[in-house]
Amino acid sequence: MPRIPFKDKNISEPRDIVDPIRARRGGTLLDLDRMLLYSPRFAKGWNALLGAVRNELALSPRLRELAICAVAILNNADYEFSQHVPEFKKAGGNDAQVAALGAALAAEESLLDAPFDGVERAVLRLTREMSLQVKVSDATFAAVRAVLPDDSQLVELVGVIAAYNLVSRFLVAFEIDPE
Repeated sequence: MPRIPFKDKNISEPRDIVDPIRARRGGTLLDLDRMLLYSPRFAKGWNALLGAVRNELALSPRLRELAICAVAILNNADYEFSQHVPEFKKAGGNDAQVAALGAALAAEESLLDAPFDGVERAVLRLTREMSLQVKVSDATFAAVRAVLPDDSQLVELVGVIAAYNLVSRFLVAFEIDPE
Protein backbone atom coordinates (compact mmCIF):
# COMPACT_ATOMS: atom_id res chain seq x y z
CA MET A 1 0.00 0.00 0.00
CA PRO A 2 1.28 3.47 -0.82
CA ARG A 3 1.98 5.93 1.95
CA ILE A 4 -0.86 8.15 0.77
CA PRO A 5 -3.85 6.94 -1.24
CA PHE A 6 -3.78 7.20 -5.01
CA LYS A 7 -5.93 9.75 -6.77
CA ASP A 8 -9.04 8.19 -8.30
CA LYS A 9 -8.51 6.19 -11.51
CA ASN A 10 -11.14 8.33 -13.21
CA ILE A 11 -9.55 11.66 -12.36
CA SER A 12 -10.08 14.03 -15.29
CA GLU A 13 -9.12 17.48 -14.02
CA PRO A 14 -7.18 19.49 -14.80
CA ARG A 15 -7.90 18.23 -18.29
CA ASP A 16 -4.91 20.03 -19.89
CA ILE A 17 -2.62 17.95 -17.67
CA VAL A 18 -4.49 14.67 -17.25
CA ASP A 19 -5.34 14.20 -20.94
CA PRO A 20 -1.71 14.28 -22.19
CA ILE A 21 -0.70 11.81 -19.45
CA ARG A 22 -3.52 9.47 -20.46
CA ALA A 23 -2.52 9.86 -24.12
CA ARG A 24 1.08 8.91 -23.37
CA ARG A 25 -0.16 5.87 -21.44
CA GLY A 26 -2.59 4.66 -24.09
CA GLY A 27 -5.70 5.97 -22.35
CA THR A 28 -5.10 4.86 -18.77
CA LEU A 29 -3.31 6.21 -15.75
CA LEU A 30 -0.70 4.17 -13.92
CA ASP A 31 -0.57 4.20 -10.14
CA LEU A 32 2.53 6.38 -10.48
CA ASP A 33 0.49 8.96 -12.42
CA ARG A 34 -2.27 8.84 -9.82
CA MET A 35 0.29 9.73 -7.15
CA LEU A 36 1.93 12.46 -9.23
CA LEU A 37 -1.45 14.09 -9.85
CA TYR A 38 -1.54 15.32 -6.27
CA SER A 39 0.57 18.09 -7.82
CA PRO A 40 -0.75 18.65 -11.35
CA ARG A 41 2.06 21.05 -12.27
CA PHE A 42 4.67 18.54 -11.11
CA ALA A 43 2.87 15.78 -13.03
CA LYS A 44 2.88 17.94 -16.16
CA GLY A 45 6.64 18.49 -16.00
CA TRP A 46 7.24 14.83 -15.18
CA ASN A 47 5.16 13.73 -18.17
CA ALA A 48 7.05 16.07 -20.50
CA LEU A 49 10.47 14.96 -19.27
CA LEU A 50 9.78 11.24 -19.15
CA GLY A 51 7.87 11.35 -22.43
CA ALA A 52 10.97 12.79 -24.11
CA VAL A 53 13.27 10.30 -22.38
CA ARG A 54 11.13 7.36 -23.48
CA ASN A 55 10.21 8.46 -27.00
CA GLU A 56 12.48 11.16 -28.41
CA LEU A 57 16.09 10.09 -27.89
CA ALA A 58 18.63 8.77 -30.39
CA LEU A 59 20.03 6.40 -27.74
CA SER A 60 19.30 2.75 -28.47
CA PRO A 61 16.06 1.64 -26.77
CA ARG A 62 17.86 -1.53 -25.64
CA LEU A 63 20.55 0.47 -23.83
CA ARG A 64 17.96 2.89 -22.43
CA GLU A 65 15.86 0.07 -21.01
CA LEU A 66 18.91 -1.83 -19.73
CA ALA A 67 19.96 1.27 -17.80
CA ILE A 68 16.42 1.78 -16.47
CA CYS A 69 16.16 -1.84 -15.29
CA ALA A 70 19.58 -1.53 -13.65
CA VAL A 71 18.57 1.66 -11.82
CA ALA A 72 15.42 -0.10 -10.61
CA ILE A 73 17.42 -3.01 -9.19
CA LEU A 74 20.03 -0.78 -7.57
CA ASN A 75 17.34 1.34 -5.89
CA ASN A 76 15.00 -1.54 -4.99
CA ALA A 77 12.27 -0.04 -7.14
CA ASP A 78 10.20 -3.14 -7.94
CA TYR A 79 7.49 -1.09 -9.64
CA GLU A 80 10.00 0.44 -12.05
CA PHE A 81 11.60 -2.93 -12.75
CA SER A 82 8.25 -4.62 -13.48
CA GLN A 83 7.28 -1.80 -15.86
CA HIS A 84 10.55 -1.84 -17.80
CA VAL A 85 11.53 -5.52 -18.11
CA PRO A 86 8.95 -6.01 -20.89
CA GLU A 87 10.29 -2.89 -22.63
CA PHE A 88 13.86 -4.19 -22.34
CA LYS A 89 12.83 -7.51 -23.88
CA LYS A 90 10.88 -5.76 -26.62
CA ALA A 91 14.02 -3.75 -27.43
CA GLY A 92 16.15 -6.90 -27.78
CA GLY A 93 17.08 -7.88 -24.23
CA ASN A 94 16.58 -11.48 -23.17
CA ASP A 95 15.61 -13.58 -20.16
CA ALA A 96 19.22 -14.54 -19.39
CA GLN A 97 20.16 -10.88 -19.17
CA VAL A 98 17.19 -10.05 -16.95
CA ALA A 99 18.06 -12.96 -14.66
CA ALA A 100 21.72 -11.91 -14.50
CA LEU A 101 21.15 -8.20 -13.83
CA GLY A 102 21.04 -8.40 -10.04
CA ALA A 103 24.26 -10.42 -9.77
CA ALA A 104 25.94 -8.31 -12.43
CA LEU A 105 25.23 -5.15 -10.46
CA ALA A 106 26.12 -6.60 -7.05
CA ALA A 107 29.83 -6.29 -7.69
CA GLU A 108 31.68 -4.76 -10.61
CA GLU A 109 33.78 -7.90 -11.07
CA SER A 110 30.69 -10.00 -11.80
CA LEU A 111 30.04 -7.91 -14.91
CA LEU A 112 32.86 -9.83 -16.56
CA ASP A 113 30.89 -13.10 -16.37
CA ALA A 114 27.47 -11.65 -17.17
CA PRO A 115 25.68 -12.28 -20.49
CA PHE A 116 26.24 -8.74 -21.66
CA ASP A 117 28.38 -7.39 -24.49
CA GLY A 118 31.05 -4.73 -24.00
CA VAL A 119 28.70 -1.82 -24.61
CA GLU A 120 26.15 -3.19 -22.17
CA ARG A 121 28.82 -3.80 -19.51
CA ALA A 122 30.00 -0.19 -19.86
CA VAL A 123 26.40 1.03 -19.53
CA LEU A 124 25.89 -1.10 -16.42
CA ARG A 125 29.11 0.20 -14.81
CA LEU A 126 28.05 3.78 -15.47
CA THR A 127 24.56 3.09 -14.11
CA ARG A 128 25.97 1.46 -10.99
CA GLU A 129 28.34 4.33 -10.24
CA MET A 130 25.81 7.08 -10.95
CA SER A 131 23.13 5.38 -8.86
CA LEU A 132 25.20 4.30 -5.87
CA GLN A 133 28.05 6.80 -5.73
CA VAL A 134 26.79 9.68 -7.90
CA LYS A 135 30.39 10.49 -8.90
CA VAL A 136 31.59 8.58 -11.96
CA SER A 137 35.20 7.43 -12.10
CA ASP A 138 37.40 8.56 -14.96
CA ALA A 139 37.89 4.91 -15.97
CA THR A 140 34.15 4.24 -16.20
CA PHE A 141 33.50 7.45 -18.09
CA ALA A 142 36.30 6.64 -20.54
CA ALA A 143 34.91 3.12 -21.04
CA VAL A 144 31.45 4.48 -21.87
CA ARG A 145 32.88 7.16 -24.11
CA ALA A 146 34.85 4.50 -25.98
CA VAL A 147 31.68 2.54 -26.82
CA LEU A 148 29.41 5.57 -27.29
CA PRO A 149 31.66 8.06 -29.08
CA ASP A 150 28.67 10.19 -30.14
CA ASP A 151 28.45 12.87 -27.44
CA SER A 152 24.70 13.25 -27.89
CA GLN A 153 24.15 9.57 -27.04
CA LEU A 154 26.49 9.90 -24.06
CA VAL A 155 24.48 12.88 -22.79
CA GLU A 156 21.25 10.97 -23.36
CA LEU A 157 22.51 7.90 -21.49
CA VAL A 158 23.58 9.96 -18.49
CA GLY A 159 20.22 11.76 -18.64
CA VAL A 160 18.28 8.47 -18.74
CA ILE A 161 20.14 7.16 -15.70
CA ALA A 162 19.60 10.43 -13.83
CA ALA A 163 15.90 10.60 -14.78
CA TYR A 164 15.17 7.05 -13.70
CA ASN A 165 16.98 7.56 -10.42
CA LEU A 166 14.41 10.32 -9.90
CA VAL A 167 11.59 7.92 -10.80
CA SER A 168 12.83 5.12 -8.56
CA ARG A 169 13.35 7.38 -5.59
CA PHE A 170 9.82 8.75 -5.94
CA LEU A 171 8.36 5.23 -6.19
CA VAL A 172 10.33 3.91 -3.24
CA ALA A 173 9.61 6.92 -1.00
CA PHE A 174 5.86 6.53 -1.56
CA GLU A 175 6.04 2.71 -1.38
CA ILE A 176 4.27 2.27 -4.69
CA ASP A 177 4.09 -1.46 -5.40
CA PRO A 178 4.05 -3.07 -8.85
CA GLU A 179 0.66 -2.98 -10.53
